Amino acid sequence: MNPNTNITEKEFENIERYLSGSMSPEARKALELKLKNNSALLHYFNEHKIMQEAIETQSLKEQLDIYHSGISADKTLKNNHIKVISFPFKKMIAAAVLIIALGSFWFFNLSSNNEKLYTQYFKADPGLPTTMGETNNYDFYNAMVNYKQGDYTLAISKWEKLLNTKPKNDTLNYFIGVAHLANKNEKKAILYLSKVTNNTLGSFTNEAYYYLGLAHLKADNMELAKKNLTFSTIDNSKKILSKLNN
Repeated sequence: MNPNTNITEKEFENIERYLSGSMSPEARKALELKLKNNSALLHYFNEHKIMQEAIETQSLKEQLDIYHSGISADKTLKNNHIKVISFPFKKMIAAAVLIIALGSFWFFNLSSNNEKLYTQYFKADPGLPTTMGETNNYDFYNAMVNYKQGDYTLAISKWEKLLNTKPKNDTLNYFIGVAHLANKNEKKAILYLSKVTNNTLGSFTNEAYYYLGLAHLKADNMELAKKNLTFSTIDNSKKILSKLNN
């Protein structure tokens, strides 16, 4: 019985046949469709594939070692077929774990470096002077006071109400985007800051590119981080790009 309780015996056998190449074209298509719609099964499939590749790699290495050590052919051949070298289960698990661990180490190390670089250079925009005497912009500057006090959630909620009537306003989109980034929500920050960078003649375009680059850096999207930082003339953009390219 398959030890993975989330996978049925039939699913386990289908995966085995698929990876061994003994499945019919129709059955392969059926399984591939099922994998697209079943994330748990796809996760198990990928893990099983990695484990099998590790086994095959180790088996090949052992057979090559036998060949080079000069062991006679009658010990490695049977019925005109290459003898299958036994591979202990513990070694199989160890090999698979090693492969996964190395990949995870590379990914988390890269993420850690990006996070450190982001933390080093991120500082929320100081904001605009709160000229509360301007009655027409009272609501905007009232939210700016909250923003400067670090209450980003409250500032965002107030600015978003204003944005409902002025959805293309660069100033609102810019400060909502920076507030989201300061509030540790890079995904929403990217959404608003991208609207600002779409307007090349906007008052905050240069700054928006900088913070958009930082947002993508925090999201571990190196390509977009570099792309947006390149468009900003802010000094820190050049410093970050220099470290990313080294």
